[in-house]
Amino acid sequence: MDPAVTLVRTVLNTTALFAPRVAGRAAFELFRHPLRRSRLRDTEREVHDRAVTEEITVAGKRVVVYRWGDGARPVLLLHGWRSRASRYAEFVPRLRALGLSPVSFDAPGHGDSGGRATTILEYREVIRRLQEEYGTFHSVVAHSFGVTCAFLALRDGVRAGRLVAVAGVAEFGHLPAGFCAGLGLGPRIERELRRLIEQELFVGAAGLPDDIWEHFDATHDPGAIPLPVLVVHDEGDDVVGIGQAHRLKAAYGGQVELLTTRGLGHRRILADPAVIDNAIGFLASAGQEARTA
Repeated sequence: MDPAVTLVRTVLNTTALFAPRVAGRAAFELFRHPLRRSRLRDTEREVHDRAVTEEITVAGKRVVVYRWGDGARPVLLLHGWRSRASRYAEFVPRLRALGLSPVSFDAPGHGDSGGRATTILEYREVIRRLQEEYGTFHSVVAHSFGVTCAFLALRDGVRAGRLVAVAGVAEFGHLPAGFCAGLGLGPRIERELRRLIEQELFVGAAGLPDDIWEHFDATHDPGAIPLPVLVVHDEGDDVVGIGQAHRLKAAYGGQVELLTTRGLGHRRILADPAVIDNAIGFLASAGQEARTA
């Protein structure tokens, strides 16, 4: 166990015994703000540097957008929490070989973008802005928290032909639950964390129902997203358990093709050659079906 994690767990759980709101506030700050930004890896630099970049502003935060190709037949790539767009470096040349144009961004508080944190609503707004610029997405590829954001955006009117969901979060409530479980934090802290998420991140946001947890679930109102989905998940994922993939399959039924892996965990799965092969094959078949029809 990481000594820092042990210290955080001990201090917060002890504090929660007599001051749960103080402990919950500390947990909320840790939850909301990535401890450190993911760095650009040497293996990603060449692809990263080939991108055409632009900047947009969302919620007063500078967001860096990346594009490979001319923007025609765009494929939207969504990174997860504490990650960045460059993690899709292995996908980019494969997508370009299909005549597709990958488009991605570093979410606020991530990568090279401004701000200290982001929310699912900011993700949705960036996605909407990119749809306005590039039109209907040929497809969307998303990882982890990006999967939750992708389902919300698609349900709220963003258009795409297919979705690849890698190591995705199906239940929005899994985010605070998984965070607390990972640090070994008790139920008092988790309850307070959920309260702060509701009150400080979403109160006053237009158009939201009282129950944000169900509303933001990727499994909410599956009939609103009638497109083919490839769900990829590792059986040993200790960040987002395999049960989240099974929930997506149960909600979307025959729309979902479920691919499970072993030994890749939560992060390495995105760069695994076999996973990329399957994802590219799934996206390529969209063009084949269109020609057959």
